[in-house]
Amino acid sequence: MNKKFEKLLIDFITENKENMYHLAFSYVKNAENALDIVQDTIHKALSSSKTLKSEGSIKSWFYRILVNTSIDFLRKQQRIQIVDDKTLEFNSPTGGDVYPDIDLEKALEELPHPYRTVIVLRYFEDLKIDEIAEVMNENISTVKTRLYQGLRKLRIKMSDEILEEVK
Repeated sequence: MNKKFEKLLIDFITENKENMYHLAFSYVKNAENALDIVQDTIHKALSSSKTLKSEGSIKSWFYRILVNTSIDFLRKQQRIQIVDDKTLEFNSPTGGDVYPDIDLEKALEELPHPYRTVIVLRYFEDLKIDEIAEVMNENISTVKTRLYQGLRKLRIKMSDEILEEVK
């Protein structure tokens, strides 16, 4: 790996370490496991840096490694969980005002994994559609469809829960 790329990768990791941690934590709901996943991701990124096609796609390339590492960890553990805001706030290195939305959390948890991943990457990690497609190794149209359908399912679940509360 050349020095210029190495510095670029290290700068990217340093600037985005909290976001990487939050994304890993959203998959495993455990601080130690999330840190292990981030560490494994950094190791994999450094050792496979030759697969990076261009410096401009470093974000989506790195997030793909992070998501795949998280999913591999979950497959080994045979459980899929989504993070709750209270635990995330408690374990996050930055402290800000976080107001839990239990209904949203519950509805997200009930979504099928592909829909949940697209929604988390788009709205919580602020990735663009083409970056999500690259991370998930899917077509852009597939990602758009999953995002649209996932949001529709989320809306239905949320409105059903509101109707249940009214009764």
